Amino acid sequence: MFKVANFEQLNDDVIRLDIEAPFVAKKAKAGQFVVLRIDEYGERVPFTIMNADPETGLVTIIVQVVGQTTMLLSQLRTGDYIEDFVGPLGKATDFGNAKKACVIGGGVGNAIAYPSAKALHEMGAEVDVIAGFRTKDIIILEDEYKDICDNLYITTDDGSYGEKGFVTDKLQSLIDAGNDYDLVIAIGPVIMMKFVSKVTEPYGIKTLVSLNPIMIDGTGMCGGCRVQVGGEMKFACVDGPDFDGHQVDYDELMSRNATFSDYEAHGRDNCRLFKAAREVK
Repeated sequence: MFKVANFEQLNDDVIRLDIEAPFVAKKAKAGQFVVLRIDEYGERVPFTIMNADPETGLVTIIVQVVGQTTMLLSQLRTGDYIEDFVGPLGKATDFGNAKKACVIGGGVGNAIAYPSAKALHEMGAEVDVIAGFRTKDIIILEDEYKDICDNLYITTDDGSYGEKGFVTDKLQSLIDAGNDYDLVIAIGPVIMMKFVSKVTEPYGIKTLVSLNPIMIDGTGMCGGCRVQVGGEMKFACVDGPDFDGHQVDYDELMSRNATFSDYEAHGRDNCRLFKAAREVK
């Protein structure tokens, strides 16, 4: 069992959980993830590690509440326990010898982009961050970003905060202004990562994206997380989750991610019933 050391509601749809998992905290690196189960009846769900503190043994995940399991996670509070918390899984991000990087997060993808920006900062690289959100009300990690980057640019689709527009617009303007990035990292909705990669490709800028296909075991055995990268099949859980953004078949990825959308919606709509059934058991 793993204790919830801290629960925080970041906005209406996003929560932060600090989990006591000292062995995971000791080994975790930027880009890696965990697979958790809430209880013995729960499904296995992957979450990227937002932060790991080997001193306190705490591992932080940020969760967008969209389906059955994430709704159940949102009902936890400080002092509660979850059944399983396995990790770190996946390959740590390879930053190479990046000297000047732009890290781009879209929505809750900023929780995954943050550890990359932090790691680059600790390497001594110059780090620009572009954090994109639909509107002001759902902005997360602004203060945290300010501590670990040289320049923070926040964009909102509706212009309610920061600069109005998409992250791709801001990236293009920074490149046009003469910023010579040797690495761009983009993490967020698949369509966002696709178009960030289209912006950087003509300039030959190395671009990494973190993929989020359907995943079950997290060890490469089930094959559910397969993706096409450079015409070859890869497993995101063991070959990734980071891949060359210029080589990913985004259209296939989006199609596969939508496979169980109806089932996921049903689970979300009936979440209270599932919880009641578990309590009866």
